[in-house]
Amino acid sequence: MAQNKDIPEILPTHAAFIMDGNGRWAKKRGLPRTAGHREGAKTLKKLIRDLDDIGIKYATFYAFSTENWKRSDEEVSALMKLLEENLDDLVNYKNENVRLRFIGGRERLSDVLQKKMNDAEEESRTRTGMTVTLAINYGGRDDIVHAARKAAELIKDGFIKPEDLTEELFGSLLMTEDIPDVDLLIRTGGEQRISNFLNWQLSYAELYITDALWCDFDRKELIKALEDFAGRNRRYGDAK
Repeated sequence: MAQNKDIPEILPTHAAFIMDGNGRWAKKRGLPRTAGHREGAKTLKKLIRDLDDIGIKYATFYAFSTENWKRSDEEVSALMKLLEENLDDLVNYKNENVRLRFIGGRERLSDVLQKKMNDAEEESRTRTGMTVTLAINYGGRDDIVHAARKAAELIKDGFIKPEDLTEELFGSLLMTEDIPDVDLLIRTGGEQRISNFLNWQLSYAELYITDALWCDFDRKELIKALEDFAGRNRRYGDAK
C-alpha cells in the first residue's frame, strides 16, 4: 500500500460501486451510449488500480443488473461484448496479487464470457491481495431468493433445523459468501437509490452519492468519498 498523504487513515474494508452515468456522459458529447460504456470501462480499470494502491481490501462493482436486460438489444449486445473484450486486462490478476470474483447468474451469458470468468476466478483463486468482484446479471433480491432456497434445502435434507438459521449462516449462503459486508457504497451520477444491488450486504453501509458521472470518476473523486467516509460516525444502532 502506498503511503500517500492524500489517503485518509480510516478506510472501508469493502467499498462497492454503482457505476452510473455512462449514457449521460456520452449524450453530453453527442456520442452514442455505447461510447460512454467504453469510456466507463477505462475508468473501471484505472479505479481498480487506485483502490489497490490505496489499500482497499474488497471492491465490488455493479457491471450489469438483472434489470439491464430490459435495455435495447443493441445496448445489451454492446455491453456484453465490452465485458468479453476487457475482462482479460481489467485486473492484472495474472501478474499481481489480486483475486477476481463474479456474482450473478451466468446462464444467460455467452459461452465465451462464462469461460473467461471461470478461468479468471480459477487462476486468481489463491491470491491473497485485494478481491475485486464484478456483479454481472446480478440482482440483490435474486441473491436473497437463491440463499433462501439453499437454506430450505439444508432444512429439508436435515442438515440444520429452522431455529439454526442465523443471520451469519444466511449470509454465508449469499453469492458474496466469503466477502465481508459493504462498508461504503459509492454511487455516481447523482441518483439516490441502491437499484437492487447487494440489498442484504448494504444493511449498515455508509452511502456516498456524487453528481460526478462514472466516466469522470477518478482518483481525486475517490479520495473525496474516502475522506467523507472517514468522517462518519458508524454507530450500528448504538446511541453513542
